[in-house]
Amino acid sequence: MEFLLPEAFFDVDSFEHRDLFSSCRYVWQALENISSHLGKKLKGNIGSVGSFQQPIPQTVVLWQGKIWRDGFELLGGDVTRGTFRVRIGGEETSEAVVLYAGSIFWDEEIYIASGAVVEPGALIKGPTMIGSYTEVRQGAYIRGKCIVGDRCVVGHTTEMKTSVMLNGAKAGHFAYIGDSILGNSANLGAGTKLANLKIREGTVKIRIAGESIDTGLRKFGAILGDRVEIGCNAVTNPGTLLGKGSLVVPVASVASGYYTPKSIVRHKG
Repeated sequence: MEFLLPEAFFDVDSFEHRDLFSSCRYVWQALENISSHLGKKLKGNIGSVGSFQQPIPQTVVLWQGKIWRDGFELLGGDVTRGTFRVRIGGEETSEAVVLYAGSIFWDEEIYIASGAVVEPGALIKGPTMIGSYTEVRQGAYIRGKCIVGDRCVVGHTTEMKTSVMLNGAKAGHFAYIGDSILGNSANLGAGTKLANLKIREGTVKIRIAGESIDTGLRKFGAILGDRVEIGCNAVTNPGTLLGKGSLVVPVASVASGYYTPKSIVRHKG
């Protein structure tokens, strides 16, 4: 079933963590690779913040391997477009990491790449890697075993766990991303929920072309191919696979299963 391979859903050539998918027969198997991948690749860079499991008391900047607690000015701009600038010692840069006062880091197993911004009230647990020019907004909750690509948005009161966001993926408002993978430039409308746990006990099974495939996963949310758009307040049921360029209308309940590229998905209960 070549249409269930990772390359059928994602262009991973420019994704730093493409090795996640290298040995996968089915695209969802990448979820099982997250822990080992992070174990090999993650080297935390926030240890110098020195304040864990509580809000950091002041805004700090990470730049050129050093933590700056003063001597900088935040000039602002659009984070994901790479125009958020900081003036440090008379020099302007868009490559500094900005950690606002009130953001919370649970442990040191967190890596945040250049140009990323973490707003007040966001809570991040490791192991987690966050890419360049990514915006983690106020109240976001990243629960660990997460990989967030470049120029992504983890939005206000959005929660994610054991999940991957490829470059440019956005979940701007009130979303839940559980045991899921969002492709390049995928977008979740406000209130989207990628449900990851069945009401009944057992592993998630997907029925495709009359065949039932057992994923072997007790928790499995959704696979969203590149450029998938989901409307506000939609819910995907555990084991939903949306092909590239698919659209889900607002307030839809999406039945589990495989949807071909460029599908338009309306309510299916």
